[in-house]
Amino acid sequence: MTAYKSTETSYKTTESSYKSDNTPSNRCGFTLMNNQVGVVVADVMGRAPGVKVTHLPSMIRVDADNKMEVVYDEVSEALGEEQGYFDAAEFEENMSTHYGRMIHEDDRTIMFANPEDAAEFIGFDLTAGSR
Repeated sequence: MTAYKSTETSYKTTESSYKSDNTPSNRCGFTLMNNQVGVVVADVMGRAPGVKVTHLPSMIRVDADNKMEVVYDEVSEALGEEQGYFDAAEFEENMSTHYGRMIHEDDRTIMFANPEDAAEFIGFDLTAGSR
């Protein structure tokens, strides 16, 4: 008969990179489908200052500091289409998700990192009112 000998094993835990952080990032962005239109939108956005484009296998991330604008006619031209081809509906169809505050205008979509900046842009008063 063999005697069982206990051995203690010491395990180290590592800090998870997935943790809660409530500090503002001052970033905004969206993900696009990695398709013909998404690649062109990402290329156009990658030319803008402060915008970072990350190509992944099934999607494309577009991130920016503070604010970014997707100007529809710039994308239409890059796609080889007439002005007005690329619009909010086409953008929404190719976008998977976003973070930050999004404002659609007739000729562009504007993304803001901070809700206060978006509210100021559209003239929304954020001060609490009494009832």
